[in-house]
Amino acid sequence: MEMKQPMMMNRENGGEQEKEQESQENGRLVADSVEEKGQKSCSGPGQVSNGYPSTSPQSPREGAGAGTDRGSTPGAFRTLVVQQTSLDPPRETWSKKMDFLLSVIGYAVDLGNVWRFPYICYQNGGGAFLLPYLLMAVFGGVPLFYMELALGQFHRSGCISIWKHICPIFKGIGFAICIIALYIAFYYNTIMAWALYYLLSSFRATLPWTTCNNKWNTPNCTHYLSTDLNVSWTDNSISPAEEFYIRQVLQVHLSPGLHQLGWVSWQLALCLLFIFTVVYFSIWKGVKTSGKVVWVTATFPYLVLLILLIRGATLPGAWRGVVFYLKPDWRKLLTTSVWLDAAAQIFFSLGPGFGVLLAFASYNPFHNNCYKDALVTSSVNCLTSFLSGFVIFTVLGYMAEMRQQGVETVAKDAGPSLLFIIYAEAIANMPAATFFAIIFFLMIIMLGLDSTFAGLEGVITAMLDEFPHLLARRREWFVLGLVCVCYLGALSTLTYGGAFVVKLFEEYATGPAVITVVFLEVIAVSWFYGTTRFCNDVQLMLGFAPGVFWRVCWVAICPCFLLFIIGSFLAFPPDVRLFDYLYPFWTTVLGYCIGVSSFICVPSYMVYHLVTTKGTFKQRLLKSVTPEASGSSGPQRDTIVITNAV
Repeated sequence: MEMKQPMMMNRENGGEQEKEQESQENGRLVADSVEEKGQKSCSGPGQVSNGYPSTSPQSPREGAGAGTDRGSTPGAFRTLVVQQTSLDPPRETWSKKMDFLLSVIGYAVDLGNVWRFPYICYQNGGGAFLLPYLLMAVFGGVPLFYMELALGQFHRSGCISIWKHICPIFKGIGFAICIIALYIAFYYNTIMAWALYYLLSSFRATLPWTTCNNKWNTPNCTHYLSTDLNVSWTDNSISPAEEFYIRQVLQVHLSPGLHQLGWVSWQLALCLLFIFTVVYFSIWKGVKTSGKVVWVTATFPYLVLLILLIRGATLPGAWRGVVFYLKPDWRKLLTTSVWLDAAAQIFFSLGPGFGVLLAFASYNPFHNNCYKDALVTSSVNCLTSFLSGFVIFTVLGYMAEMRQQGVETVAKDAGPSLLFIIYAEAIANMPAATFFAIIFFLMIIMLGLDSTFAGLEGVITAMLDEFPHLLARRREWFVLGLVCVCYLGALSTLTYGGAFVVKLFEEYATGPAVITVVFLEVIAVSWFYGTTRFCNDVQLMLGFAPGVFWRVCWVAICPCFLLFIIGSFLAFPPDVRLFDYLYPFWTTVLGYCIGVSSFICVPSYMVYHLVTTKGTFKQRLLKSVTPEASGSSGPQRDTIVITNAV
């Protein structure tokens, strides 16, 4: 919903000339004639003392002091309204509501929806998995999603500075989120570099992963389909698509493991440089530019998914894949792992706790209906995951039909291998293979770009809000420096053993740390800031307060939901393996150290805040959990009404 524009006292346009004029003046005098003689001077609800209708402030801090009812004396006198206006520039907002919605959808719908959900679904009981998935979404994922959108929109701050308005001692959560976002940028964009390599390799009549006569192929390379009557598949056979991915793109055969990564692949380094260049010029000016880019990057994947779904449904054997995908195994619901996978999938799919939802919502109008936005975007995300399963498994059924094997044999790979080996090989054996390969890998790149835009915007918004006087006018340079840091940090993932580094970051650097951070975030908002106060904030924005269901979820169900995931991570540490490489014990220690390196910001800042706060220990503790006054920072207008003045 668009916010009403003020009818008076709000003529700032942010231009440089007007800022200079405002800096010379100490305020603005607006003279408004009073109503005719004899009219009652008292103002009714929604009116200021001069009889004009009051307007909704952009935020509670911006509206501080406005609308004071002092009354006016009828007659020939005039009322002078002196407005002390902050010299800080107004906060940037989305150009259109759809810019925000597409940005959130593009962030939530990422590569995990395409490769992770279908694999987890069939692995955990097929159609039966949808029951725990939906329950975890309703009672865990969506309430967290809604909470972050509401927090960001009300306080209009990034993930660092927002904590002084909620619970100052938890400010370390914001710094931890920024570090986690950097770790994600170190490895996530490398997957897009792989997809770009595939895309560039697709512009030829014969796709390079369809033949076994290339320089990277081995004697075990076997191109086998049911039409190849003279070829037999053995236990030692390797498909040309697998050899292209492992030996040409990753070149992982040149690295024995994490202890010896090898040289940087210059081809992948150039691909990643191109990816980060696109990222930089998409976010360097803020949401005004990224909000336009997502009209392409967020919608194009749906067009490709629809094309691939129609094509997959017409392939022979497609029904075998669909049956395998959805056939329910209700006995799996009795195992704890199914519920854990459902909770983890919905959490990482919706993506609360990464600072992105706070940042995006902070650029919304104050009275935007973030409740409806949360329901719409989370529903689109879940439906996209479900749709992606059909896109993947119709093709896997086709591959099983061509190889005369079971679908479970063909679908043995998860993660990137499902896309870059199995699906790439299936596309190569379709008619018009070049066309489908190009649009498929373009889709992979688009899905990744949206998430990268969002992740880095969360960091940028947090730092600009925390250090506005230092960075506000230097956004382009700060974004350039951030992108350069991310590129340099990703160089280790571009080596011959870079795939091992990607897997290490994916398993340890983000998962447990971000879940723990979100757990503390929910505790801080629900228990320290208070659910009642938070619901009052939401009512001030939307005109209605969250119901009992949402309150119970925030206070009890969401913390238990997150504790369940954290406990499972600790009780059942992942057995990390990639291809034939089993990660040794020291890599597990290294992984946990990487995870702790971000989370350590939370207790460190707690100690720092208690030490630097003045007063007795009890006074320090009380100040540390008490939100700062809403008018203590941020844009602010103080209005003084002077009556009976000539």
